[in-house]
Amino acid sequence: MALIIRQRKIVARPEDERLVPLAQWNGEPGVLLGTADDPAALKGRLDRLSVIAIEFPQFTDGRGYTIARLLRERYGYKGELRAVGEVLRDNLFYLSRCGFDSFLVSDQSRLDDALEGLGDFSDGYQASADRPQPLFRRRAA
Repeated sequence: MALIIRQRKIVARPEDERLVPLAQWNGEPGVLLGTADDPAALKGRLDRLSVIAIEFPQFTDGRGYTIARLLRERYGYKGELRAVGEVLRDNLFYLSRCGFDSFLVSDQSRLDDALEGLGDFSDGYQASADRPQPLFRRRAA
């Protein structure tokens, strides 16, 4: 059984959850996007999806961050956005800033430690999916 971090808690991934690669997707409630997949292919059909997983083949590959921001900011996806693959504690805060709200951590034995990674920083300077105004605008308000 795989465990995921969702809403800052460790929970079991649903047994019946099925994530279908975009090339094979036929309207199932879960889709898996690879780093070469174009999220625009889901435009107009996002309301059918309860979860979109974005694969990180290696921790140095940042294309998943861009896909997440596009889904949240350009296409308005409101459902669960999950990072899967090489997802490490050091990335969780930044992934959450881009719109991810659940994570399948690669080292399942270190989930408690990974969960703490979401609190490594108290705030960010830049605008992001989770806080659309940069820090200087929030201070001025």
